This record gives sequence, structure tokens and C-alpha cells, in this order.
Amino acid sequence: MPHHDLTLTPAGPAFAPRYGDRPARRPTAGTNPYLRLFATPGARAFTAGNLIARLPMGMFSVSAVIMIAGSYGSYALAGAVTATGLAAMALVAPWTARLVDRYGQARVAVPAAALASLGSLALLLCVRAEAPAWTLFVAYAATATTPNTGGMSRARWAHLHAGDPAALHTANAFEQAADELCFMLGPVLAALLCAGLFPEAGTLVGAVLLFTGVLVFAAQRSTEPPVAPRAAVSGPGAVSPLRAPGMARLLGVFLATGAVFGAMEVVALAHVDGPAAGPVLALQAAGSCAAGLVYGRTRRSAGLGTCLAAMTVLMTLPLLGASTGSLAALAAGLLVAGMATAPTMVTGMALAQRRTPPGRLNEGMTLAVTALLGGVAAGSAVGGWTAEHAPATAHAFLIPPAAAALALGLAVGGGMTKARRSS
Repeated sequence: MPHHDLTLTPAGPAFAPRYGDRPARRPTAGTNPYLRLFATPGARAFTAGNLIARLPMGMFSVSAVIMIAGSYGSYALAGAVTATGLAAMALVAPWTARLVDRYGQARVAVPAAALASLGSLALLLCVRAEAPAWTLFVAYAATATTPNTGGMSRARWAHLHAGDPAALHTANAFEQAADELCFMLGPVLAALLCAGLFPEAGTLVGAVLLFTGVLVFAAQRSTEPPVAPRAAVSGPGAVSPLRAPGMARLLGVFLATGAVFGAMEVVALAHVDGPAAGPVLALQAAGSCAAGLVYGRTRRSAGLGTCLAAMTVLMTLPLLGASTGSLAALAAGLLVAGMATAPTMVTGMALAQRRTPPGRLNEGMTLAVTALLGGVAAGSAVGGWTAEHAPATAHAFLIPPAAAALALGLAVGGGMTKARRSS
């Protein structure tokens, strides 16, 4: 799951982003912003590694559920194990990000990815051997060290294009579209591997892709942001991102926004309840991916309140589609509703970057992602309970727009409504 502010590069204002000895070039009008973006020296290489490392993020939970449920015959156990991993990641990820800010991306991301990959492989071996259930929780908890490669990629763009809001706007729109693409393709790939090869194949391939992608990403040292001065990260004058003005309320917005996503996923799966559920749900990610790429070409970034207002309205479309009893209507509603996701996330992450103290960018981005994950978990729980106990599963589609309305209220109350020009 950053742009606009010149002072919030990962290393602070003392480090001007340069390609070798040349200052960053400003884009010229009339050219494709994505072509300009990837003309940046080193951008294609670190993006390729990052995409390889990110794809498993959409694979691991699906693979674990298929693998554990198939071997132990319990979806409850599978769900509990994956929930434990998510909770562990929420606790560990900000500390990992702080180490990245303090010691650099390559020095921290590679060992962190190695430990996370070993955790996945340990889980695979435990399942294969039908080890006691408690070993599954211990093994999967080790994957909590998985580095936030999306946040590190955004930090690189912020370093390379500080002072160029148009390029940063395009970069962060691309990053959000990449997130959606990985979470759309990851579960499909995991299911195909587990069904076509063997139940542990999804976890095995995911672990290999994660470590390989991080190695490729970390090897691109020319684009890595310089390490922040020690005092900016842990000195007596250092300011935690949690204590930055407006950051706590913004994290509350991310928490509520995550509940939108978590509830929609569970409710849609419960309502469709069949092999069509996955493809239908993937339409929401497809809509977001397309909207993110279009949003990256715009010259003006909407206010977060405006994006959340659009999300609140559009999230009612799946409710209307489900109420008709037509699968096609629900699918169309999810596709259109997803179009509000990427602009909301791009704008929200940009605001998180502007509110993060200099030298703590990776930590600030990871806190935002952690809040989203917490919201996803809460939304999944509420959505699942409502889908099971409501008179009709269609009624549970009320949860996503309600959560979006809560996020909108927090954003408006915090003054997060101002639009900004990206050029």
C-alpha cells in the first residue's frame, strides 16, 4: 500500500536525490508519465525484483489454508494459523521497517526475507509430517519478518523523485496498481499450483519467489535511499511516526478502510459460495488496478475525503447487485466499486508520507499497511459473522459502505479533504 513533499525523503532534506552526479530531470509535457517514470536509471530493475517479491503476498494465506485444511481436515485450524501469522506481522513489521530506516534496505530486507522464507518452509514440513498443531502456529509466526517491499519501493521513488510531485504521483499510482495485480493473481496462482501439483506447492513456490525477488531488489544499490542519520531514527530528538501530527487519526482512517476490504471479501465469498466466487471477487481488484493506472496519469490528486466519499457511494453497488439475485449484477457492482480503491490508497499513502517525520519513511509506510491489515482482519470477522447470522447474505453487503462511511468521517474530521496538484 507517497508523493508531493520535498522534505520527506527517507534520508531527510540533507540528501538530494541524484542519478550518479546528475540531478533528477523534470518530466516534459505531452509524454506518457509511465514511460518517463521508468526511464529513471535503475527503476526497471528494482521494480522487477519488487514485483517478484510481492506476488507471494497474495499466495501465502490461500496456500496455507489449502495445505493445512487438506492435511488436517480443519478449516478452523487453517484460519487460526493464518490469523496468527497476520497478528504476528502486525507486531513485527513496524520494527522491521525501523531497522530498514536505520541500517538500509539491503542489509535488513535480505535476512528478514530469508527468515520469513524459512518459516514458510518449516510450515510446509510440519504439514507434510502432520506434526502437532502447535508447530504450525510457531512456524507461520516466523513469516512475520516478511519485509514490506511495497513500502521500500515507494521509498525509492520518493528518494529518486523528491521535488517532482508529478513523477511521485505517477509512481505511487503504479505501486497501488501493482498491489492490486499481485493480490489478484496471487490467489489464482496459489490455487492452481496446489491443485495441479501437490498441496504444498503454493507455499514452496511462494517462499522461493519471495527470497529471489528480495535478492534482486536489494542488489539494485544505485537506487537505494541513503541511510538516515542515526539521530533521526533513534536519537533523543527523534519523533515517532505515531506521534507525528495527524498520524494517529490517519491510521484510524486506514483501519476503517481495511475493514471495507476485509468485509467485502468474506461477504462476497459467502454470498456466491461456489467456484465462481474467486473470479467474481477478482473483478474488484481488476477495477482498482485499472483505476490506479488512470489516476496516475492525472495532474491533480484528489483529497482523501473526496476519494472516501466516492468509495462510500460505490460500495453500495455490490449491495444493490446482490439484492437482485443476479451474479452478473454483483460482478458489475464489484468491478465498479473497486475503482474507488486505488485513488483512495494512493492519496492516503501520500498523506502518510507527508506526515511521517524525516528519516522514518519506511516505518511510517509500514504502520499504514499494518493499520490496513488490522482493519482487514476486523472487517473479515464482522463480515463473516453478519453473513452467517443475517436473514440473507445480501444484507451483509451493508458492512463495506458502513466502514467506508466511518473512514470518511474520520478523514473529514481530520481535515483530509484538500486536493493537491501533482505538477
